[in-house]
Amino acid sequence: MLKLTDVHKSFDKTEVLKGISLNVEKGSVTAIIGPSGAGKTTLLRCINFLEKADSGTLYFDDIHVDLEKVSKKTMLEIRRKTAFVFQNYNLFGNMTALENVMEGLVTARKVPKSEAKDRALKALEKVGLIDKADFYPSSLSGGQQQRVGIARAIAVNPDVILFDEPTSALDPELTGEVLNVIKQLAAEGTTMVIVTHEMTFARDTASHIIFMDKGLIVEEGSSSEIFTAPKEPRTRQFLQRLENI
Repeated sequence: MLKLTDVHKSFDKTEVLKGISLNVEKGSVTAIIGPSGAGKTTLLRCINFLEKADSGTLYFDDIHVDLEKVSKKTMLEIRRKTAFVFQNYNLFGNMTALENVMEGLVTARKVPKSEAKDRALKALEKVGLIDKADFYPSSLSGGQQQRVGIARAIAVNPDVILFDEPTSALDPELTGEVLNVIKQLAAEGTTMVIVTHEMTFARDTASHIIFMDKGLIVEEGSSSEIFTAPKEPRTRQFLQRLENI
């Protein structure tokens, strides 16, 4: 479904991605784990062109992209196949939860307002916030705001949802409500790529684990392979903190 080959990205003279290749199968949940500064978020942002990679190739269904020469038209085509859930929600403070979910449908995808409203209400219901449809972000908890962000992603019916550390801005007591929504989506077969520091969640929910460090994929495999019997010393070192889980 989605394939990246030999992706490179530098900021100034610092090489952040050093030749990343990965495959994302339809219906899979891919968790990208690793220490801070490993390049995880940059990789995620390069998939839908929030950052433009310096080189490499991207395959998305029947679309083949040379990342060095990609056109704006192709970028838009890829973005319409994806949805992005940000760390810090990125909600419009002057819009209600319902209006935030509708905005991308109406503005970017030109969906008629009546249809956009129906889809937005269904998405809010799915994340357990139908009763908060008319609330502004300032009246919502962090967990509720992030669930609005997930509803916004669901509403556009993307081929794949990209999550950038969706619980990192939350207090621990609010993390569970967001992870439960993601687990529900996983159970329904939603294709997702998730950058996360929540190791227990990654172990229990993801079908494929990618461990990154210093701009490289050090190791990848199934959840049981990575968390039970990692092959690389660096992976074992990183996962030692899970020994008591």
